[in-house]
Amino acid sequence: MTRFSDRVERISISGIREVFEAAGDDAINLGLGQPDFPAPEHARRAAVDAIEAGDTDGYTSNKGTLELRTAIADRHAADQGVDVDPDDVIATAGGSEALHLAMEAHVEPGQEVIIPDPGFVAYDALAKLAGGEPVPVPLREDLTVDPAAVEAAITDDTAAFVVNSPGNPTGTVSPESDVREFARIAREHDVLCVSDEVYAPFVFDGDHRSPLEFERENVVAIDACSKRYSMTGWRLGWVTGATDRIERMLRVHQYVQACASAPAQYAAEAALAGPQGVVDEMRGAYERRRDLVLDGLAEAGLDCPTPQGAFYAMPRVPEGFVDECIERGVIVVPGEAFGEHGAGHARISYAAGEAELEAAMETVAEAAAAVR
Repeated sequence: MTRFSDRVERISISGIREVFEAAGDDAINLGLGQPDFPAPEHARRAAVDAIEAGDTDGYTSNKGTLELRTAIADRHAADQGVDVDPDDVIATAGGSEALHLAMEAHVEPGQEVIIPDPGFVAYDALAKLAGGEPVPVPLREDLTVDPAAVEAAITDDTAAFVVNSPGNPTGTVSPESDVREFARIAREHDVLCVSDEVYAPFVFDGDHRSPLEFERENVVAIDACSKRYSMTGWRLGWVTGATDRIERMLRVHQYVQACASAPAQYAAEAALAGPQGVVDEMRGAYERRRDLVLDGLAEAGLDCPTPQGAFYAMPRVPEGFVDECIERGVIVVPGEAFGEHGAGHARISYAAGEAELEAAMETVAEAAAAVR
């Protein structure tokens, strides 16, 4: 009889992917967080040049090339004013591997990991794969993470808590006061704060703040080129934190990955160190799309907290709405795919062109009217 590990039996295929795979060829797909912009030309050219020069044929350092890690550290300094030592950075196979390393290096079997609910689907699964017990914490009415709720959930068995700003699936941004509280909680309770910051460049209202600004020993920050530079397929992310935490995560990384893809590292270095105009252009486009989607949702009579960042909206929707949208050719993701408290919501990704979004909003209004 075939047997499987309890770890893998405790997780399932992402609800996002299930909806995506079920979509028809003619559907307007607002389900995936896949930017529709090309990767920066100078990043692609750097990878091609490195390949043609034969610079990508061998392993790099386990942590990644020094040049890439320096570019990452410089980006943290430029964007957040955080002084990061390049030796305290690991280049990873996307932000997903960085999250995996953080969980594997810090979570003992049976320990608790506090996660936002609704929250990114990987948090629950990666905590379980590390042998941990996810502890979902409901969001506030405005879909932001409440530091008081996080602190109230901490027990003697808590290993870590996850924060994500700008948030997926909500698009909400934690204010500085909350970010400072997350840092205080991590410090005073001596638990790890895993800060998922992959959408950090895309804040429309206010500024992105990182817990790493206010606490260094008990925070690890996750980021990636995937959303920042529309480089999802390159699978290049990174994690940074205190030296002893990075050293432990490196022990995991060297066995599961050895090193991030060499061509992707050259591309990422060029993207991070080069002109950032492409990021500004994407941010402006996403803000226009957000406003278009919010107008469409309002016309459809659907209430939605205003996303301050990323490229997601999470309106409250009536029962049957998601199925009705999919039946009419617009793919959205049911809120419960992101946790129990996502029920009664749907996630809409506006990482799609304005023409597609305008057509989709017409269908959304029709679907909403049909299920009322």
